[in-house]
Amino acid sequence: MLEKALSGSRRYWAWIVFLLLLILVGFLAYMRQFEIGLGVTGMSRDVSWGLYIAQFTFLVGVAASAVMVAIPYYLHDYKRFKDIVIYGEFLAVSCVVMCILFIFVDLGQPMRIMNVILHPTPHSMMFWDMCVLFGYLLLNFIIGWTSLGAERKGFPHPHWVKVLAYIAIPWAVSIHTVTAFLYSGLPARSFWLSAIMAARFLASAFAAGPALLVIFLLILRKVSSFKVGKEALQALAKIVAYAMIANVFFFLLEVFTAFYSRIPEDMAAFQYLFWGLDGKHSLVPFMWSAAVLALLGIALLVIPRTRKNEVILPFAMAAVYLAAWIDKGVNLILAGFVPNPFGQVIQYAPTATEIMIVIGVYAIGLLILTVLYKVVLGVREERA
Repeated sequence: MLEKALSGSRRYWAWIVFLLLLILVGFLAYMRQFEIGLGVTGMSRDVSWGLYIAQFTFLVGVAASAVMVAIPYYLHDYKRFKDIVIYGEFLAVSCVVMCILFIFVDLGQPMRIMNVILHPTPHSMMFWDMCVLFGYLLLNFIIGWTSLGAERKGFPHPHWVKVLAYIAIPWAVSIHTVTAFLYSGLPARSFWLSAIMAARFLASAFAAGPALLVIFLLILRKVSSFKVGKEALQALAKIVAYAMIANVFFFLLEVFTAFYSRIPEDMAAFQYLFWGLDGKHSLVPFMWSAAVLALLGIALLVIPRTRKNEVILPFAMAAVYLAAWIDKGVNLILAGFVPNPFGQVIQYAPTATEIMIVIGVYAIGLLILTVLYKVVLGVREERA
């Protein structure tokens, strides 16, 4: 079936060439980092996790969100998701690959990743995170590819595929839960030391992932013969709205707990995010942008008239996605390092090298997603 991705319009090949150029730029930037070391990044002794780990954390959630399409279809036989569930599964495949690559580029010496495999430590969250990520990658690829092959032949998918789908549902929850435990298990970081960190992660994931999927489905509708039903889009939009409301609610619980308890360490990170601390305020614009976008996205999705308007719908989804990305892809990680053990505020800013590597990794993910979606479209056009 992969041959379906080897034919396409000029616009399709122009997009492929563009992604390959971005990958080349990212690869050259990574080779510079590999030669010189992590000193070319903005990370330091005080801020040891930067843009790479932030993107890893966010994309694990986007990958886990495929379950929000799988649960209605596989568990409740929601037929309107029949044509889009495979797009959610392949989106998960692309995101997990990017997650693995972000861990890879974050290592000063990439061969150190073999230590996790050759010398496993079951009491380490990193070990379990590696296990669940690779398992989830295989599950989604096998489910999606086998289902597509059966669809091409005009047969129902094998029964064992449904069994794997049932396994993938709790597995999806586990990948983001284990990622949350990486943070909430660090007692020295008050901002992350929260019993509801996993709940926050899952709520934001179940908002951002389906939001991105809706955007991709609307793009596919414009550039191909694929026609997604309005009922399916509206169902996904409602899922995004409820999940984002839960995400904002959980965040406000954290704010209330920090400021009502008046514990300085708990308040410091939130003060830094909203107003700045010790004259340092680099994340303040990001925090207020995320807040405005989150409220805007919720408002547009809660009101039926705006949610059903397919001109407004992509903007609402983009607002939710960007709000979740800023929250987990920027603020969550960086604010956790404020203040440092000496009570000082050490700010972090990514370098050009980091940004180019991040763009390169995202380009690899988009290339994988483009190829997989092209195969799906090719198979379905052949069947039609």
